[in-house]
Amino acid sequence: MILFTPGLLLLLLLALSGCFSEVVDDFLNKCPQFFANPGKTVCTPTVFPDKNRYKQICQSLYEEQGVYVYEYATLYDTANKIPVYSAYKFEGKIDCTRDDTWYFEPQLDNPKAEGTMKRDNNADLLSNQAVSKDYIKSRFHKGHLAPVSHARTQECSDATFTLTNAAPQNGSFNSGKWRVTEAKVAEILEEKCAGNSRYIVTGVVPGTKKINNRVCVPSFFWTAYICLDNNQQDAAACASMSEVFTCI
Repeated sequence: MILFTPGLLLLLLLALSGCFSEVVDDFLNKCPQFFANPGKTVCTPTVFPDKNRYKQICQSLYEEQGVYVYEYATLYDTANKIPVYSAYKFEGKIDCTRDDTWYFEPQLDNPKAEGTMKRDNNADLLSNQAVSKDYIKSRFHKGHLAPVSHARTQECSDATFTLTNAAPQNGSFNSGKWRVTEAKVAEILEEKCAGNSRYIVTGVVPGTKKINNRVCVPSFFWTAYICLDNNQQDAAACASMSEVFTCI
């Protein structure tokens, strides 16, 4: 595990903070609420210049009066077929019913498609994203970036089950060290940052191996959080990075 100082972490988060789902041109125009705003300025997320490869997605599961209700944001790498990161505001967690129904994003393969996330249902292979078939016989889990355990509502929990929010994760790592990390982050934010605005960004570092000769297996998973007080100044921050065993 690699730890960062609060000052260095703030720079990291500034760089990063930079069923329905919507591929958008700019996070800040559609779902800026999931990124930290120190000094009351929402910073542009890190978005690589190749917009054909890297897609910004405002993740949502339903509409309310014809408007998408966004749950978190994801930057997705269509070449590696894994997310770069998912960002969300931590507002406490509830006991949700885990629904293992997985979805994919039609707009990644057809920009003219409706912004309606589709059930995977053993879907055929798609050019720009992973599907459940990619994971068959791989022995890897679909590892959440925005996790079920941090969801603030049942709808938010259900919305995390999209392949655009998942990357191949060794089963023992997912059920062991990474689950402990997710629980510890939630514990810290609930106990030490209560009353503050709490933001989390979780991402991956691409590795050299692939499952099904298509989907990149990350070499590392990382997560970072920052708490902002009522004056939008950083009150606490931390980050960690954990290596993933990539044996197949």
